[in-house]
Amino acid sequence: MEAEMNVYLKRLYAKRAELEAKLELHDARYCFGEEEVDDGTDSDLRQRLSEVSDEIAALENRPASRWR
Repeated sequence: MEAEMNVYLKRLYAKRAELEAKLELHDARYCFGEEEVDDGTDSDLRQRLSEVSDEIAALENRPASRWR
């Protein structure tokens, strides 16, 4: 079970990195004056990033004995 949890955590880390990259790209587009980027994508990305980060934190703080 611990190995499965590690795989799941790695997937969450990858998802968080993907969301961070998308947010950085979105912010960069906004800085260059693209008007259509103000479509709610920013808040959606931030919300999803927060959810994934919260899940990672919860799993990391979970005692290893509860992973079994």
